[in-house]
Amino acid sequence: SLAAVSANAAEMTVSGATVLTYTTKDTTEVTGNPFGMKTNIGFTASGDVNGMTVSYMQTVKDQFAGMSSARLTIDMGDMGTLAFDQGSGSGLGTIDDKTPTAAEEIWDGMDGTTVGGLVGATGASGVFNYIKSMGGVTFNGAARRGSGTANSDGSSSGGNGSAWDFALTGSGDALGVDGLAWGAGYGVVDNSDGANTVNGVVADDDEHLTAFVNYSFGPVTVGMQQSEMTFGAAGAASEQVEAFGIAFNVNDDLSISYGEREVEFGNDSADHVTEDTEGLAIAYTMGSMKIAGNRN
Repeated sequence: SLAAVSANAAEMTVSGATVLTYTTKDTTEVTGNPFGMKTNIGFTASGDVNGMTVSYMQTVKDQFAGMSSARLTIDMGDMGTLAFDQGSGSGLGTIDDKTPTAAEEIWDGMDGTTVGGLVGATGASGVFNYIKSMGGVTFNGAARRGSGTANSDGSSSGGNGSAWDFALTGSGDALGVDGLAWGAGYGVVDNSDGANTVNGVVADDDEHLTAFVNYSFGPVTVGMQQSEMTFGAAGAASEQVEAFGIAFNVNDDLSISYGEREVEFGNDSADHVTEDTEGLAIAYTMGSMKIAGNRN
């Protein structure tokens, strides 16, 4: 077989963390054993190749159940950074929810296999990622050929669904507004290769769009975000999102936050459905240990 890129062995740096969790559900659900634990182990390495810095990272979570994310990066200096991403996050998905929070997002731990309203056309598996900063604005672009099915040394199992997206982020420095952070992005999933059909009709492309703005003054950060997703498959519900959050640093160690989020599912042939989420978070740091909690 042929390898596109091969690298010599490099010295690896290892870091890790252990997280002990306690989770309860509401009175209509069965919590079971509320205690759990996960161990995160991270490996990183870097070296010089023809004047460019090549680095690699891999993270293993959940008691060594398998690789959860990896990234191979080439730092080309003024030309930007090029990477191949297997789960670390790229493009539009890096700004799927930027509302302020002291711990996890307000939708963390909610029921269901997916959470509505989270943008990110390419996903984070088998994705090429390009990052470039200029004039205080950072471009983070991602592209994927074929499906987003996880792949290792070989092709993925799916054929359709090629995608691209990007995120632009910056601060208010250029505008003379201290404490301002903003971002916006757009992405498309291509369903036009003929493989994705509904009743014999080829589905249109999926589109993802989002924008956020956060403002910090003293110990307080407030922010809001709006997103929209339209899906090309017949009968698929579009999703429109409005969210806001406020976080307060009580002191250097303690922070609290509150947020709300509304997702409207726009059905073609049925009533629209609105999902409301709210969450309260608190975090306290003591050296290398942090105690954090969410009530979502």
